Amino acid sequence: MEPSQSVPELVTAAQASAKASLDRVSESLRLMDGSTAQQDDLREATAAIEAAAVDIFSVFEARMQHHFKRGPFSRKLTAMLKQSGKTDLAKRVHHYYLLVNVLKHGKGASYRELLNAPNCPFIVTQSDDPAATEAGSSVALVDVTVPGFFDGLTATILEAYEFLEAN
Repeated sequence: MEPSQSVPELVTAAQASAKASLDRVSESLRLMDGSTAQQDDLREATAAIEAAAVDIFSVFEARMQHHFKRGPFSRKLTAMLKQSGKTDLAKRVHHYYLLVNVLKHGKGASYRELLNAPNCPFIVTQSDDPAATEAGSSVALVDVTVPGFFDGLTATILEAYEFLEAN
């Protein structure tokens, strides 16, 4: 049996996967002619980025949960970071936690909180699309295709990982 990968190794793999999907998004946008096939490819590539974001954040939580006895990992991590004077990192962790909730569940309390969050590290959009209220649909709620989105997520995860491992 092969030893499990570390959080940094998993982040590197997630970054490679997201980059491939971002390249697909860029290519689809470049060639966009309005065809259904290209729109489908764009949706699939965007969904892959969303899935990669949810997966890497979830894996980070699972691998680092041992730092806390029990309870909601992200809340406990955010509180610990604030107590240590790492307020910027605490805010970013909280924002990405909310983002993952939006990607998993669509509109809800996390989405509303992000809409009102100052200095959010990614783009949250107002959506009147009824499909966005369905569980598991993040249609037009968060733009995961903008440059730097996935890098911001993974930089936050790695910084939080290093903090936890040092404490």
